[in-house]
Amino acid sequence: MLYFAKWLVTLIVVVCAAGVLLALPNAFPESTLAGLPNWLPHKQLNLGLDLRGGSYLLLEVDMGAVVKERLENVVDSMRAEMRSAHIGYTGLEATSSEVRFTLTDPKGADQIRAMASKIDSDTDASVEPDGHVSIKFNSVALEARRRSAVEQSIEIVRRRIDESGTKEPTIQREGENRILVQLPGVGNPEHIKELLGRTAKMTFQLVDENVNPEDAARGRIPPGDIMLPMEDDRANGGHGGVTGSIVVKRRIMVSGDTLTDAQPTFQNGNEPVVSFKFDSTGARRFGDATRDNVGKRFAIVLDNKVISAPVIREAILGGQGIISGSFTVQSASDLALLLRAGALPAPLTILEQRTVGPDLGADSIREGTTASVVAVILVVVFMVLFYGLFGIFANIALFFNLCLMFGSLTLLDATLTLPGIAGIALTLGMAVDANVLIYERIREEVRGGRSLISSLQAGFERAFGTILDSHVTTLVAGALMFFLGSGPVKGFAVTLSIGVLTSLFSAILVTRLQIVTWLRRMKPKEIPI
Repeated sequence: MLYFAKWLVTLIVVVCAAGVLLALPNAFPESTLAGLPNWLPHKQLNLGLDLRGGSYLLLEVDMGAVVKERLENVVDSMRAEMRSAHIGYTGLEATSSEVRFTLTDPKGADQIRAMASKIDSDTDASVEPDGHVSIKFNSVALEARRRSAVEQSIEIVRRRIDESGTKEPTIQREGENRILVQLPGVGNPEHIKELLGRTAKMTFQLVDENVNPEDAARGRIPPGDIMLPMEDDRANGGHGGVTGSIVVKRRIMVSGDTLTDAQPTFQNGNEPVVSFKFDSTGARRFGDATRDNVGKRFAIVLDNKVISAPVIREAILGGQGIISGSFTVQSASDLALLLRAGALPAPLTILEQRTVGPDLGADSIREGTTASVVAVILVVVFMVLFYGLFGIFANIALFFNLCLMFGSLTLLDATLTLPGIAGIALTLGMAVDANVLIYERIREEVRGGRSLISSLQAGFERAFGTILDSHVTTLVAGALMFFLGSGPVKGFAVTLSIGVLTSLFSAILVTRLQIVTWLRRMKPKEIPI
């Protein structure tokens, strides 16, 4: 235990130096970091919402809209299949939980079940003796769809917030279908709320110009069509629907999920527009759709609202296009951002919104810093009074332990919260506690009549098992809190776990290296404890 190989000494020195360098930027105000030498790290530890202030949003994924959309697709497909098979039916519609209709001849029950299974394998169709048909999604499929929708929503929310330039956001799942968003430093989240509140589902559908505007105004729309509101009157162009709305075919010619890029740009010198680009699949579909429908109007639909409906002049085969409309520079930038980030699988509802002022965070930082400084001073004084020179060694190891903790948190891009500060304070006590165990064990060996070298050797060896057991137990507790907890509990678990590892390193290796170096150079006759 008292022998150190040269490679191990080098490793300890390098690790301690790296910890100091990574932690050093946190000792300076952000405004002075630019004056530090270029070879020094400039990255600082992120402060959480409770320390820095900012905004807190709790979102809920509207699963009802997801189910409703899939049921509408089933309705369209069932209508087409039953017409092809010459099956009579009445009252075909989609509710919030099922597709229902009535067969004019109940004898076609088996054929209906086969059709439903072919259209969507996740559905179960039941046919009653009177011909009433009910098509529902099974529970396994609904649960899988719910998990997928929440996970996809989290990823898209993250992309949108990152694209908006917001730094260090915290985005995580809360419960079954909720998403927690914390935005440190964002005092007014209205722009973020607007970005998150839009589903940004874009589709390209043909305008049905055969519908009489007066019939459309009375709600007489063919089964394969749908009336959608227009973003502005320019989309309508004065024909093809009633004022403020337009009739388009339900069939989606090209979906926005095949977009690979979207950027705001200008047309005719100063008109803001959005240019877009498809992947190979989308480019092929877009080219086929425009080639087969030259002279017809092509509606660009965003979140069930027509933002533009130009006439197809010629086939567009390059997989690129431009969306024009009454855009401002900001709205064009926002639309491009939304299209790049992707469409949400379901609408998001804001359940809760809170704004935390920076004053509360400043008070927490000031009081937490004061408590930590007082605790460190008391620990340093205690160790020097009780253990003399060895207490100084322990305090030096404690300094490197602090540097390694802050350096690790900075390197991992972790966010420090108020519970995280509590975790740091706890690990400081644990780090000193490991030294106390070693020193008290050395004292016992000295009282037992052992020699100086033998006492030091036995003290480190016999205390090591106890120290390792206590640290591993705490590390297991930290891992459980991290995987089972959320929010502040996770922050506490991260700092606690990192502190356990750094305190184990500092107590066992850094302190021991100092004692061995002192022993070889000074060759003392007795242990100054």
